Amino acid sequence: MARMHRGLVHALAWSLSTGAAVTLSWWGVHTVMAGTAYDRPRALPITAQTSTDRAVEPQASSTARPPARSQSPSPSPSSRPANTPPASPTKTAPPGESPAAPSPPESGNVKGYNVKGGRVVFDIGDSSAELVSATPAADWQMQVWKQPTWIRVTFTQDGHEVSVFCTWNGHPPMVQFDER
Repeated sequence: MARMHRGLVHALAWSLSTGAAVTLSWWGVHTVMAGTAYDRPRALPITAQTSTDRAVEPQASSTARPPARSQSPSPSPSSRPANTPPASPTKTAPPGESPAAPSPPESGNVKGYNVKGGRVVFDIGDSSAELVSATPAADWQMQVWKQPTWIRVTFTQDGHEVSVFCTWNGHPPMVQFDER
């Protein structure tokens, strides 16, 4: 009986000390985290461009720094595919707003491409393509340009630039990469 009583006392003491340790740890973490601002990382919503003549700054992701004001948002002529006019970057819908529903793609052939600056996913049809998502890698910035016959996604970091082009001007959609 004394042995059983001693075992129960030990189990009760262990339970109380473990409960106190867990409570103290939770309180410490809660106190530290309560004063911080933490935004969950999120993928940028991609919307269809309603007007090709409207120039708007691209939206920055929660993992990328906003571009410096001295940078030019228009692509350089040497980094565009042949026979494509310069374009303005399109803006994605701000958080909390619902984007306009893009027209459905023709084939539903979704392909993802991992490049040094991030990941791009296209839904490639027989005669056009849609951007499904574009996510920059940590510490990379991203811009998206959309035109009726091509899409460009560019990731930049410290003067390094990686672009993913999807073009379908008179031919089936094809994806090309450019790294500088």
